[in-house]
Amino acid sequence: MTTLKARLKDELTEAIRARDELRSSTLRLTLSAITNEEVSGKTARELSDDEVVKVIAKEAKKRREAAEAFEQGGRAESAAREKAEGELLAEYLPKQLSDDELGAIVAGAVEEAKAAGAEGPRAMGAVMKIVNPKVAGLAEGGRVAAEVKKRLAG
Repeated sequence: MTTLKARLKDELTEAIRARDELRSSTLRLTLSAITNEEVSGKTARELSDDEVVKVIAKEAKKRREAAEAFEQGGRAESAAREKAEGELLAEYLPKQLSDDELGAIVAGAVEEAKAAGAEGPRAMGAVMKIVNPKVAGLAEGGRVAAEVKKRLAG
């Protein structure tokens, strides 16, 4: 078992003992998502820590999107719960890049793409190919794409 998955299971046990309903239900759902990912495909396999982090990131993104939907629907209580679950999952993810750090990485990638002959809005794909491996797991794709568009436009 991967170390991150083992940590999640240990913390689930602690949360159940402490009768922490929010933490225990969130960890249960996350462990279920990890198990589903492990058994999807033709053969069951053990996920690496990097793959577990991707599953946790996907779960955290679901919580953020659900919180936004609940807020727009006027269900503040449900939105607050989703936000709390998202914050809890963020504890298990690597620290996200700040806007300045992301901007510096994107600026370097834009220069690299220009040197290779790609310019303007059509260079989006080339720049994203350079940026994505550098920011994998450290910045959400939508944030990265928005920053790339901003840099290419101006």
